[in-house]
Amino acid sequence: MLALLSLGIVQAVWADDVPDLQKTLQSARQGNAAAQFNLGLMYDKGQGGVRQDHAEAFKWYSQAAKQGFVLAQYNLGVMYDRGLGVRKDYAQAVKWYRQAAQQGFAQAQYNLGVMYYDGLGVRKDYSQAAKWMRQTAQQGNARAQYNLGVMYAEGQGVRQNLKVAKEWFGMACNNGNQSGCENYRRLQSGY
Repeated sequence: MLALLSLGIVQAVWADDVPDLQKTLQSARQGNAAAQFNLGLMYDKGQGGVRQDHAEAFKWYSQAAKQGFVLAQYNLGVMYDRGLGVRKDYAQAVKWYRQAAQQGFAQAQYNLGVMYYDGLGVRKDYSQAAKWMRQTAQQGNARAQYNLGVMYAEGQGVRQNLKVAKEWFGMACNNGNQSGCENYRRLQSGY
């Protein structure tokens, strides 16, 4: 069985502390996409001297995303996907996941694959799900590797191929996915 779960908001890793609110706000107002993203994250998490406010986070992520800032595009997708600070809208989630995915962002590729697999915001399309899962799996995403293994084992969106399924399960296992290990062993022993 394929267990597809969307991944959540991207967290910033700040070297010292959360960025200074006033400096970040000033840079964000001047159009700096990284500052807009950081300000969005501060509001999203309620850090840096601001209270948590998803609507305000959405506003700042939107500004950064429109400039092509991949982390903001991804986080907008998550906000639309989950209805954080905005009405839940799967079609908009797909739009923003796709923009980030096309820039090679693995988490967005994974979530876009989930949307295609489940038919959320797009017509259900296993071949598109497999395409995006493959792209993130090739970047080492163990969940995607496992999901591709299942898709190959069941012939969902790809030609059924147990040998290829076993390879993906093996990669998932090597990356710590226990379900991948179990399915690898099953295929190794002939099911």
